[in-house]
Amino acid sequence: MPVEILMPALSPTMEEGTLAKWLVKEGDEVKSGDVIAEIETDKATMEFEAVDEGTIGKILIAEGSAGVKVNTPIAMLLEDGEDASAADAAPAPKAEAAPSQEPEPAEKGYGGPIGAPVAGEQKSSDAKPAASGGKDGERVFASPLARRIAADKGLDLSQIKGSGPRGRIVKVDVENAQPGAAPAKAESADKAPIAHASPAKEPSAPAPAKGLSTEAVQKMFADRETTEVQLDGMRRTIAARLSEAKQTIPHFYLRKSAKLDALMEFRGTLNKQLEARGVKLSVNDFIIKACALALQEVPDANAVWAGDRILKLKPSDVAVAVAIEGGLFTPVLKDAETKTLSALSAQMKDLASRAKSKKLAPHEYQGGSFAISNLGMFGIENFDAVINPPHGAILAVGAGIQTPVVEKGEVVIRNVMSMTLSVDHRVIDGALGAQLLDAIVKHLENPVGMLA
Repeated sequence: MPVEILMPALSPTMEEGTLAKWLVKEGDEVKSGDVIAEIETDKATMEFEAVDEGTIGKILIAEGSAGVKVNTPIAMLLEDGEDASAADAAPAPKAEAAPSQEPEPAEKGYGGPIGAPVAGEQKSSDAKPAASGGKDGERVFASPLARRIAADKGLDLSQIKGSGPRGRIVKVDVENAQPGAAPAKAESADKAPIAHASPAKEPSAPAPAKGLSTEAVQKMFADRETTEVQLDGMRRTIAARLSEAKQTIPHFYLRKSAKLDALMEFRGTLNKQLEARGVKLSVNDFIIKACALALQEVPDANAVWAGDRILKLKPSDVAVAVAIEGGLFTPVLKDAETKTLSALSAQMKDLASRAKSKKLAPHEYQGGSFAISNLGMFGIENFDAVINPPHGAILAVGAGIQTPVVEKGEVVIRNVMSMTLSVDHRVIDGALGAQLLDAIVKHLENPVGMLA
């Protein structure tokens, strides 16, 4: 029977997407790893790969279709010996229709692990796949490619645990299996290492009071000239995540200023020396480095909230907010404490450029324990940022302003930058947050030390 190719979940928040472009047509043969489509998620346009080989028997969802629910069949893949008539029996679902079955867990089935999207497959409910016999005559569900690789490696499919939909064995399962290996058993949630455990859900909080309905607001402005802007996937995601963050995360705020005179002088000297290499460091590059080093010096603050526990990170993975048309991204600079200022500058420019064209892969904007939001270049003096879960804190950075300060009993003019650290009180207490912010300021006011 034909294999259903399902709409994948390519990001944690994705519930539906746009099938932007088909890169194959009916009758084309595909192999594992072939890119078959481009899919627009709530954050980016991503390539969609096949994990199995076969022939595209029927395309069920036309390119350009929006609102395609995750796990909706989008095409049919014919196995060896099947012809197009087998795929014609499958009805084409509507793009806006919800999937006809409960979605598989995000880490299984079509789409694979978040951050490494690959195509997967699922048998239709009446499928009778040719497979090896298991214990007690049970049939083993496996893709044709998986069966062929298993035969070449001399593997018993009944001894392999499948990671595909409904436990179907796919290519990656047999590639990772060893001859004679016993079925892999997943660790129970209570025995799994904390760093890999799925956080348990917190008790449900009381539902917040709802705002005015769409109809009520429209009626309120019925006599005024308005333009209605429909929400795209990104704006809906931002609205949902930040509303949840503000309602459920116990924010508190710490404020401190840094004198930037030494940093500005040092930056000017470095940029002259780096000019021949085409490198120009920004103040933001120094802020990223200062935060990364501070997280190493205050390791208890380098942490995230994981539902019913705190996860402490060893590396400094710092996210930086990048404004794009219609929303924002927070690409993550991983291991930022180990990178030079010029390396951070180059990586940040690359991430920001690809963020603005929505070409970031999920693993480039997911993760991190700490974020930076810098509105200083827009002349904003200070502001309070909303924490992006599961981060433990976010630093809001304002503009450097010429300000009179008292030093050794004398009033002098200094370039002063105001910063506000928004902190998740479940992860970081007041004194710990104060230590982190103090460490950030010390690095910014003594920039030479960041090169050590």
